[in-house]
Amino acid sequence: MYTGKEYLESLNDGRVVYLNGEKIKDVTTHPAYRNSARSYARMYDALHDPATRDILTTTTEFGDRTHKFFKTPTSSQDLLEARDAIAEWAKLSYGFMGRTPDYKASFIGNLNALGDYYVGFEDNAKAWYKKATKELPFINHTIINPQVDRSKPLHENKDVFVRAVAEKDDGIIVSGAKMVGTAAALTHYNFVANYGPMGLGEDDNSHALIFFVPMNAPGVKMISRQSYELIAATNGTPFDYPLSSRFDENDAVIVLDNVFIPWEDVLCYRNNEIANNFVPQSGFVNRFTFHGCTRLAVKLDFMTGLLLKATEAAGTKNFRGVQAQIGEVVALRNMFWGLSTSMAAAPEKGPNGLVIPNGASSAAYRALAPSSWVRVKNIFEQVVAGGLIQLPSSAKDFLNPEIKTYLDRYYRGTGIDSEDRVKLLKMVWDTIGTEFGGRHELYEVNYAGNHENIRMEALFHFEATGLADQQKAFVDSALNDYDLNGWTNKTWAEASEKETVAKS
Repeated sequence: MYTGKEYLESLNDGRVVYLNGEKIKDVTTHPAYRNSARSYARMYDALHDPATRDILTTTTEFGDRTHKFFKTPTSSQDLLEARDAIAEWAKLSYGFMGRTPDYKASFIGNLNALGDYYVGFEDNAKAWYKKATKELPFINHTIINPQVDRSKPLHENKDVFVRAVAEKDDGIIVSGAKMVGTAAALTHYNFVANYGPMGLGEDDNSHALIFFVPMNAPGVKMISRQSYELIAATNGTPFDYPLSSRFDENDAVIVLDNVFIPWEDVLCYRNNEIANNFVPQSGFVNRFTFHGCTRLAVKLDFMTGLLLKATEAAGTKNFRGVQAQIGEVVALRNMFWGLSTSMAAAPEKGPNGLVIPNGASSAAYRALAPSSWVRVKNIFEQVVAGGLIQLPSSAKDFLNPEIKTYLDRYYRGTGIDSEDRVKLLKMVWDTIGTEFGGRHELYEVNYAGNHENIRMEALFHFEATGLADQQKAFVDSALNDYDLNGWTNKTWAEASEKETVAKS
């Protein structure tokens, strides 16, 4: 497994990353990416740290030391231990980095047990499992097509979406673009697949692809969104942007301009059935929601503590209405920890001894998480309120003796001096009010899919597993107890002739 130093060194590999019109020379030293890179490096170092090694790692069926979420799980205990390993890494960013290197284990961790799904490329799937569990490369994924013109069918946007443009003896050539590669600039590989059917007939399956591509492969280009880490470094100090300045997992559109993919990195080629069914049949959904739910639970641990400290500092913690709203955040925090436990404790059976996190709890997390984060953000806005607007412009204000006296007098809180109170509220503002905070609201709302699909798929899972029929049968058991003539179930007493006459 990589150490932190090895991870950082591995990123200086000639990759092509663009930001603000500039081609970035080295993402590990550029102020837009350097602290985020160090945040990931710290995670890799934790794999080798005696204090966290046993929480984070285990041995695979092939004898390699790996992160627990990467190993093929065969029991509830395996999943519970993987959950705790996910949480341990998430704590290092307080839950604000969602696409950490273990996230792609949501897919990788099933490749050995489900390798036979990838017809024609079964050996590739199993080889990638061995490679990934041994090295723990950082893999991002792009499975969504760019928002060019979604009113048109796929074939009318053919020049935009990733497709095979040529076939060679040793691999394929692909072109097109995908969104959104979260943390792409700091990863080793991009995993390309599709979320939803291709929409093409059997006569055109050029888009029916699943493959891995190195981030420094010729023709791969990353176009980053604005860097909030760079904004933090330019506009203030860590005191002003304590989260933005180190946990901004920059997102990018990934352009593949005639990129060569060797056969050993391909899992699906021109096979509509495998490409279209990849999401529901690979176990990916259940596992990425398991990871996402755990990471969100850690994030809500942090937000609960932050809300408690902010209301204590304002002297409002014991107000009845404030306590009710804090209690709501606590309840949401408890709910997501409970769902993550449920996913592990009641798993579904897969082939070859594989267990898959519980689908019903997975669907519940997907449907409830977006509105829950919005609600938590809204509670902070209501409870902490104007204190977030009253903040001085930057840490430099405290270093100016002309206004330091005023700050000390007018910015102090309940049992807390002005510097510590401003420091605390700057942290709150970075979680909900800065560009970093705004991106996190968008991220949580769209994390598990679009707002309609995540609800529809909860229904589809309910129907596919037979639970819908069970619940309808439950209602039928009540309906079948009576008809127009009275009770059909002899458990219940019929009205006597005397009672009937009296009623009439």
